[in-house]
Amino acid sequence: MVAFDYAPAIALLPFASFVIALFGGRFLPKKGAFAGILATAGSLVLSIWMALTVAGGNTYNQELYTFVAAGGIELHLGVLIDPLAALMLIIVSLVAFLVHVFSLGYMNDEGEPGLPRYYAGLGLFTASMLGFVIADNLFMAFMFFEMVGLCSWLLIGHWYRDDAPPSAAKKAFLVTRFGDYFFLVGVVGILATFGTAKFAGEESFPGLAEVVLGEGSAGAVSTFGFAPETWFTILGLLVLGGVIGKSAQFPLHTWLPDAMEGPTPVSALIHAATMVAAGVYLVARMYGFYALLPTVLAIIAFIGGFTALFAATMGVVKREIKQVLAYSTISQYGYMMLALGAGGYVAATFHLMTHAFFKALLFLGAGSVIIAMHHNENMWDMGGLKDRMPVTYYTFLAGSLALAGIFPFAGFWSKDEVLYEALIHGLGSSPLLLGAYAMGLLAVPITAFYTFRMVLLTFHGEPRSDTARNPHGVGWNVKAPLVVLGVLAVVAGFINMLPVQKVLGIEGIDFLHQWLDGGFEGLTAHHYGDLTGYASGYIGSESITVLLGVVASLGLALAGAGLAYTLYRGPDPDHHTDRLGNAKTVLMSNYYQDEYQVWLADATARVARAADTFDQGIIDGTVNGVSSVSLFSGSRIKRIQTGIVTNYAALLSLGLVALLVIFGLIGGWF
Repeated sequence: MVAFDYAPAIALLPFASFVIALFGGRFLPKKGAFAGILATAGSLVLSIWMALTVAGGNTYNQELYTFVAAGGIELHLGVLIDPLAALMLIIVSLVAFLVHVFSLGYMNDEGEPGLPRYYAGLGLFTASMLGFVIADNLFMAFMFFEMVGLCSWLLIGHWYRDDAPPSAAKKAFLVTRFGDYFFLVGVVGILATFGTAKFAGEESFPGLAEVVLGEGSAGAVSTFGFAPETWFTILGLLVLGGVIGKSAQFPLHTWLPDAMEGPTPVSALIHAATMVAAGVYLVARMYGFYALLPTVLAIIAFIGGFTALFAATMGVVKREIKQVLAYSTISQYGYMMLALGAGGYVAATFHLMTHAFFKALLFLGAGSVIIAMHHNENMWDMGGLKDRMPVTYYTFLAGSLALAGIFPFAGFWSKDEVLYEALIHGLGSSPLLLGAYAMGLLAVPITAFYTFRMVLLTFHGEPRSDTARNPHGVGWNVKAPLVVLGVLAVVAGFINMLPVQKVLGIEGIDFLHQWLDGGFEGLTAHHYGDLTGYASGYIGSESITVLLGVVASLGLALAGAGLAYTLYRGPDPDHHTDRLGNAKTVLMSNYYQDEYQVWLADATARVARAADTFDQGIIDGTVNGVSSVSLFSGSRIKRIQTGIVTNYAALLSLGLVALLVIFGLIGGWF
């Protein structure tokens, strides 16, 4: 198809804006902003064209350039466009376009330094994520995965003249790199095992399914002495290390709250559509691999459920609006991981999409509030902004209702499908999965509580500072992206109304299921269901199970929202948070995770120093001592090598005499 010929341009257009802003931004109006806006708009148009072409039943998988094709290993760049990639391209390019527009109002204050560098970073960030989305193999995906991490470091530390942003950028880079070390080893292991790492076609992990499903011999692939299932599990966990780091899952989530030191539009892009989304997208992209590994799926589900609950608890005490949203992001990506581990490939993709819209909306809405508050992020200094910022308030409220999972907003549909998949598959086969579901369900009222606490503290009540009484105005470039995302936060959930279909028996309204069931034969939702064994694993009455799950989830969400309204509608919000006592201290300190990680790093450094002392003092000391004795002995003995024959004769004679004396003493001759 003609559209697919332009697929590489989706990533190349933002890359071009990066080059333009970097080298010519200081000479351009708005310092390169318009180049980024035009580039991302072009990527969005091309992405929509790709989606329309895919909707016509077409897919695309084409190699572009081969680096290595020898020794049974192939490394290349290629493009893969299928329903999953087409959907993600629209999400990334749309959010990136709106972030560029929003930045006109947020970053173009008089005297704002480094704007060409900022817009160059946004362009490279967008290009890297789009390149990651269209990658047709794991090697190429790893390359762009690392570029995404590099760009996040550049953008989080944009205000490098201050103390906090560079520190936060380094922390994000180092923590995610720790996970990426495992990812790199996993990529090497997969290439060594299969010779290729393509996502689609007959070369997609060749021999894996046959060996795992018992349809082929273990000799079909090299497992380096391990049992096949054990080796494949190791590979899956290694790649998962990179996913946990990028998607900020426990225990590699601590970088994300600190990343709020970057500009707010960057936070929106990181949390909604680029870096944090990359990890979940990678598991979805490789789901044909993970669907064959039940042990890894169970680990993914448990990590996801635990992270969803764990991060939500920390959001209930935060004072800064962006900090609340940061812990919300960690929690919501936990739901996506829970869905993937539960066999809910479509549910995870659905929540990835809806979350991109309402979380971008919430961050940009927070950015609008921060502009109005003269860059003060403390919610205790806000209040009363509802009537002063109506567009920001109502769009932010739409995003909050979606985040809390209130009917009929987008988050309600996707979050409930995640919980449904975990419940129904847990009942059918896995107590561990039921435990993960319980944690995800328990996170629902906590999510609603901290969400509406944030809304009430920010917009309701009386102003608690002079700035809140007279907020700074915001322009169209701030309001327009909010309106677009606000509409999506309301309507995006209607593309997959699974609860309605299950309860009322209305067929044909699970549009996302149908969409993801197209494409390449081995990359469909139905195929993944067959691999996990969950396609026909439902028990009891699905309609009753869905209805009970929806009622429980919605009831808990409303209870959490109601509790927040009861506690935080008054004039003294400090009073209720302080009543938590020691629990508040623990939550404000994030369970002392940073202190634990610093202690662990110090302990590791002490062990390393002790090992170095042992190496230099004992190992090297012994070796050096032996060599010194040898050198000293040699230096003395070599002196008898004079080259004079008479000396040698005298030494031989003395030696003979010495031997005779020794043997005489031994034999009793004397």
